[in-house]
Amino acid sequence: MQIFSTPAEMQAWSDARRTAGQRIGLVPTMGALHSGHLALIDDALTRTDQVVVSIFVNPLQFNEAADFDGYPRPIDDDVAACERAGVTAVFAPTAAAMYPAGFQTRVVPGPLGDVMEGPHRPGHFEGVVTVVAKLFGAVRPHVAVFGQKDYQQLRIITQLAADLEFGIEVVGHPIVRDLDGLARSSRNVRLTEAERSAAVAIPNALDAAIDAAVAGNVDDVVAAATSVLAAEPAATLEYVTVFDAVTLVELDDLTEIPHVRGVARIATAVWFGDVRLIDNRDLYER
Repeated sequence: MQIFSTPAEMQAWSDARRTAGQRIGLVPTMGALHSGHLALIDDALTRTDQVVVSIFVNPLQFNEAADFDGYPRPIDDDVAACERAGVTAVFAPTAAAMYPAGFQTRVVPGPLGDVMEGPHRPGHFEGVVTVVAKLFGAVRPHVAVFGQKDYQQLRIITQLAADLEFGIEVVGHPIVRDLDGLARSSRNVRLTEAERSAAVAIPNALDAAIDAAVAGNVDDVVAAATSVLAAEPAATLEYVTVFDAVTLVELDDLTEIPHVRGVARIATAVWFGDVRLIDNRDLYER
């Protein structure tokens, strides 16, 4: 397995593979790899000949310096995990390599970035789409695999690839969960034991919301999720929202949409101490 630290090195490798007729897959990460990331790698391996994992904690997408500073960076463990998983190359640039002196350009995400996470994390998605555009330019993949846990991010990146005609297939991989239902996240390692136990309130809240969705009333769906989270003292709710799965527009009436998979989703953001967790589900997955 090869490791590259500059976009130029990465591009040269990718260009050679493309010339040889090989399909390249990209799994973008910020490191602290877990079973969710490994599932994305496995997905990419089934679709392409060579898989690249990028490991880069992107400073542009963090709203708070403490969150950026506290983000786990076990790079040696991550590289070893990639090698065991069958990854061909790791792209692990420094911030200086990605944003050299004089760097000015930003990519604006558009209306998809104005809802849900957008108001709570100003500038976050601008940072996300800017770094993803740069990763696409460096790795030059045919396929890029992202997790559905960051569903809004997935939709924005899918739109980015289409609007800017990157010629890249963006794949959304199903959320990988622990046995108790909590979505796997690199942030989970920052939870205390008590907070980790309390965090099961998130999947339980989404379960309750999906049960309530049968009646077709948005207020009841949101209330069902909110009541579960309110009953957990360690949880501080930031938002619960029901939204159109494509446009991300918040829904206030479920009676006029088909009650089938792929139409509507529910998402939430919840704090446990100083750790912010997000999750989402298809509203009609049952």
